[in-house]
Amino acid sequence: MKIKASVLIVLLAALWMTVSAGAAEVKPPQVGQGFPDVELSKPVIAGELKYLGLSSSGSFRINQIKADVVIVEIFSMYCPHCQAEAPAVNELYQLIEENAALKGKIKIIGIGTGNSIYETDIFKKKYSVKFPLVPDGDFKIHKIMGEVRTPYFIVVKLKGKKADVIYSKAGALGDNKTFLKEIIKSAGLK
Repeated sequence: MKIKASVLIVLLAALWMTVSAGAAEVKPPQVGQGFPDVELSKPVIAGELKYLGLSSSGSFRINQIKADVVIVEIFSMYCPHCQAEAPAVNELYQLIEENAALKGKIKIIGIGTGNSIYETDIFKKKYSVKFPLVPDGDFKIHKIMGEVRTPYFIVVKLKGKKADVIYSKAGALGDNKTFLKEIIKSAGLK
């Protein structure tokens, strides 16, 4: 049985389109979209659980954090840019925690892409990070987030069970006060 060249070309094109569609690029969460429904490991430190408004151990989702806004930093302990940005993110945390109008309303977490709990603990200790860092040792969350470069910041506005993205960018945050003003305005916080 002979197959005509034109039929073979059509079949190969259809196969290529099917394979290409299955391997479509996943984009990072975009402003105006919902934050992906990912499971994160709860911190084991009681103070960090309290900070997030969570209880016991296990896993949690972003929309379970007791806050109006959550700043998510996707980092890797091996990323020199993340290491350089760590003092600035720590300063951002301090600005929020020292401001009575923002404390409790805006929270920060870090997701260590490709990092085990051991590695996130090393980063936490080395850079004196006060907010929770959760591991993503198997890159599962990183893949869902579009395999973003690190550091990558996503800011989520929480309302009930909804978690809407209001900021999504790679790289350094820049001036913390300017960044906070932008987030406060975007989130509609007073």
